[in-house]
Amino acid sequence: MAGELYVGVVWSEGTYLAVAFGPDGYDHTTVFDGIGDCWTRYEETAARILVGLPIGLVESGDPVRRCDELARSVLGPRSVAVFDPPVREATRKRRYSTANRVHERKSGQRLSEAAFEVSDGIAMCDELLQEVPEAAAVVREAHPELCFRAFADEPLECPRETAGGYAERMRTLAHYDRDAAPTVQRAAADTTGTSVTIADVLDAVVLAYTAHPDEGELRTLPADPPTDATGLPMEMVYRAATPLGGG
Repeated sequence: MAGELYVGVVWSEGTYLAVAFGPDGYDHTTVFDGIGDCWTRYEETAARILVGLPIGLVESGDPVRRCDELARSVLGPRSVAVFDPPVREATRKRRYSTANRVHERKSGQRLSEAAFEVSDGIAMCDELLQEVPEAAAVVREAHPELCFRAFADEPLECPRETAGGYAERMRTLAHYDRDAAPTVQRAAADTTGTSVTIADVLDAVVLAYTAHPDEGELRTLPADPPTDATGLPMEMVYRAATPLGGG
C-alpha cells in the first residue's frame, strides 16, 4: 500500500543501503547500486525517505551550510563526522584535484578529502531530486550522528567504527526501542554477502527509526531551513521531544 514504508538510506562504498520500517516496525533491508534504483523500489510505497547525504548544495560563495554548522555545535566529540559538502559543480568531478580546483574557485576554500570521498553519492542524489520532483517531496537529508545524538539526549563519545562506538550506538537504540537489538541483527543478516559494514547498518537503522513516526517530533536543523538555488532545503532532520541547539 502506498505510503506505508519509512526508509533510512546511507551511501557506502558506492552502494546505497536502505533499511525500511513498516507501520509495525522493521520490514526489510536492501542494497542498491544506484539511488535511482532505490527510488524506483520505494516511490510507490515510501511515506518518507531519510538519506545520510547532503541534499541542498551551495553553488558559490561561503560553502558552510547552517545545518552543518549547527550539527557540529551539538555533536561534541562527534562533530568531526560532519563535513562541509562540495559546491554543486564540484560534486560532478571524478578526480580530487579537479573537484578541489572547482571548489576553491567557487568558494574560496579548499575541499576536504572526506567531502570528496562521498561526492559521487551526493551528485547522484542531487541529480535524482533535480530530475524527479516527486522524489524531492519524499526524500530528505538526515545525518546518522545527529539522529543518534537526538535519541541519546547527549553527545556520543566514540567513532562509529570502534567497539566502543558500536556499544554506545546499540545502547542508544535499545533505550529508544527495546526491540532494537533484534532489528539490527535482522538488518545485518539481510546484507550478508555485500560490502556493507555493521557501522553502515547502524547508521541506516537510526535513519529508519527517525523517519518512522514515534515518540518525539520530527525536527530540523535549522528550525527554518533555507533553500539552495534549485529550491532544495538545506536541512538535517532528527526526531526529539525538544529541539537541539538552533533547531
